[in-house]
Amino acid sequence: MARKMEPKTNGETPAMEELRTRRFISITEMKRNPMRLFAEAKGEAFAVLNYNRPEFYVVPAAAYAALLDRIEALENAAPADPGLNLPPA
Repeated sequence: MARKMEPKTNGETPAMEELRTRRFISITEMKRNPMRLFAEAKGEAFAVLNYNRPEFYVVPAAAYAALLDRIEALENAAPADPGLNLPPA
């Protein structure tokens, strides 16, 4: 489930940022006690926000490995059609 947030800007029209997780925290929270946050996430990925913008995502190692395996499987299953103009892996 993705959430949209309006980040703070300097008087400009705020751009919409799309979050790709259900859970998000501030960088300040992350600095205080990261291991508590990892435990509370219970294996779910979460976004870390800096000035209300997603800076990075914290993804459990097992989920990251599964994601890479899936990407590799999709790349191997992709048709070898030169007209697709797929970027090299």
